[in-house]
Amino acid sequence: QVQLVESGGALVQPGGSLRLSCAASGRFFSINVMRWYCQAPEKERELVAAITSGGATNYADSVKGRFTIASDNAKNMVYLQMKSLKPEDTAVYYCNMIIRRLYLDYNYWGQGTQVTVSS
Repeated sequence: QVQLVESGGALVQPGGSLRLSCAASGRFFSINVMRWYCQAPEKERELVAAITSGGATNYADSVKGRFTIASDNAKNMVYLQMKSLKPEDTAVYYCNMIIRRLYLDYNYWGQGTQVTVSS
């Protein structure tokens, strides 16, 4: 059984910073891709940032220059450093990983962590 657990969501003022963390646990061979998604009320879930096992990253245009995704492969963790937060960043943030088990890749999701940007 593989489990992803996020942490770090909070209420923060506009212009503030926050760091989200996500840890994968369980038995698996490797993690191929780590991603962060967000879902605001009444909106679809959308990709925020992604990082491959080789370190390649990509970001949604709305967060470029403000958010940074990073991973610690030894600890099976991914982070999302969020700076210059805006009210429109308010959403539930979900960790997502493509994990290889027994020669097959599986898609796993965390339970989500709430980020609220408000004064």
